[in-house]
Amino acid sequence: MGKMATREAYGLALAEFGNTYDFVVLDADLSKSTKTDTFKKKFPDRFFNTGIAEANMMSTAAGIATCGKTVFASSFAMFAAGRAFEQIRNSICYPKLNVKIGATHAGISVGEDGATHQCLEDLALMRSIPNMTVINPADATESILAIEAALNLDGPVYLRFGRLAVPDLFDRASYHFELGKGVLLKDGADVTIIATGLMVPQALEAEKMLAAQGISARVINIHTIKPIDRAIIKKAAEETGAVVTAEEHNIIGGLGSAVAEVLCEECPVPMRRVGTQDVFGQSGKPAELLELYGLTAENIAKQASDVIKMKK
Repeated sequence: MGKMATREAYGLALAEFGNTYDFVVLDADLSKSTKTDTFKKKFPDRFFNTGIAEANMMSTAAGIATCGKTVFASSFAMFAAGRAFEQIRNSICYPKLNVKIGATHAGISVGEDGATHQCLEDLALMRSIPNMTVINPADATESILAIEAALNLDGPVYLRFGRLAVPDLFDRASYHFELGKGVLLKDGADVTIIATGLMVPQALEAEKMLAAQGISARVINIHTIKPIDRAIIKKAAEETGAVVTAEEHNIIGGLGSAVAEVLCEECPVPMRRVGTQDVFGQSGKPAELLELYGLTAENIAKQASDVIKMKK
């Protein structure tokens, strides 16, 4: 099994799809890090560096989109979702323009860049804006397919990518990606683990740990945080009676909150959320930070065991 960072897949996909889709790419002076430089080398006349001015980049993207172009606006997640929130809300989402935001370096796995650059709030911010579709791919294949799906969707899309290399989970030739649809990876009867992004492989490892204990866990990959697949969540809750969510994000406002909203309205069952517990990150090696903040298969398995005990 190979590994690739989803930001790498983002750059490769832009360069590939540039041959068949008519779009332009903007970057805020981070093209080597966001990997949009791959597109820049291939299509220099369709790439624009707006400089270290993310809010201006989003406004520029909106202006280009009003002229009928599809635009990818790229930066680190902290700057794209945080610094440019107002422009995304008012200039892109309010008029429902065809701007796709490629947000790289999301989550705590940015590591040594520290708390100021470890964006753990972007899913919450982007979920809160009307007309925005929010996607958090689990691997390179899912990233590439998500980008193509975004190209075929009319309206704003937020795509979340990471710096850390993650395992290849899916085969591009056979994997079916559909916006708004969760993916059943493992079936089980005792508890459901719902994961997104780099926590999906951790959820699969947790399933193996639980199986060794005689616990049958269902594993669901949620790549589209908004609109979320309410049907697959409700069915899983009804059939297993307990749910654990796992995300590289604050438990407030992200996947855990989205799933909790569905369960509260559709099928209340015991639930636990694995993610950062409403705290900032800190500087350190990615693997050590993931361990420190409980973003591990071991913690998912523990939370699953605990939540099973709460079932009626």
